Amino acid sequence: MTRHLARVLPTPPDKPVPPAAEADAFRTFARGLAAGTLPWTTETANFIGGLFDSLAERWDTEQASGRSEPVLDALDRGGRFPRGVCLELGSGTGTYTPALSRAFTTVISVDLSQRMLQQARGRSPVRIRADASRLPLPDGSVGTVVAVDILLFAQETARVLRSDGVLLWINQLGPQGPLFLPGDDVARALPGTWQAVEADAGWGTWASLRRARYRPVSSERVTRLAAYGRTRPRRMRSRQSASGEAGRVVHAFTDGSAAIRPWRPFRPARCSATRSRQEPCAG
Repeated sequence: MTRHLARVLPTPPDKPVPPAAEADAFRTFARGLAAGTLPWTTETANFIGGLFDSLAERWDTEQASGRSEPVLDALDRGGRFPRGVCLELGSGTGTYTPALSRAFTTVISVDLSQRMLQQARGRSPVRIRADASRLPLPDGSVGTVVAVDILLFAQETARVLRSDGVLLWINQLGPQGPLFLPGDDVARALPGTWQAVEADAGWGTWASLRRARYRPVSSERVTRLAAYGRTRPRRMRSRQSASGEAGRVVHAFTDGSAAIRPWRPFRPARCSATRSRQEPCAG
């Protein structure tokens, strides 16, 4: 489920819109790749890398939007980010690396194009040429992944993220962008259950995605509980979360719905030291 925030940063005039046919073709491929219905091959990777190699020298002057509102708004309102490494996927010429370096102690910039990374010299201290579908990083080694206008490799992104990690998914031109994916589509593509916060900013959009902190209750389980016909909700405590936090109490109602709230252990009231011995303690 995606929660939408109100816009804070307005839309500037003269938004650059790419040719419709070209953008539609890229969006179709991006959606298919994220959903797993289209493959990512070596030939495709070489084509994309070569395309951006040819654009690298004139990227900042002719291709880049020059607008940082989506990135800055995501860093400001995307929630608390865990400590640790920030992985910038599709870093390009390093346009947004300085802003990320102010928010995170360590930023690793990754791009498929060698010439793009060469143009980022002076902006990105740590640069790695790599395919985002096969990142040279261990499991759970990254606190935050920032992906600006790139293709989504959901399994690999989730692999390198810590259990409490955050994915910032940013589209500079919003729905008109060639690689646009809404937050709901990104959450569905990622393995497991993810929660997203999404907002418009400037010309673009951003989404902040985190793994769901508690295991959802299946509809079949809720239906079985409701089949007993109780007028009062039945309570059951879910398993402890992976991070060791307290459990949850699930209320399954007879209409098949369920409500979840934090579970608090019962603690009996303490006797006051000043209370008379003859006065019984409450609780």
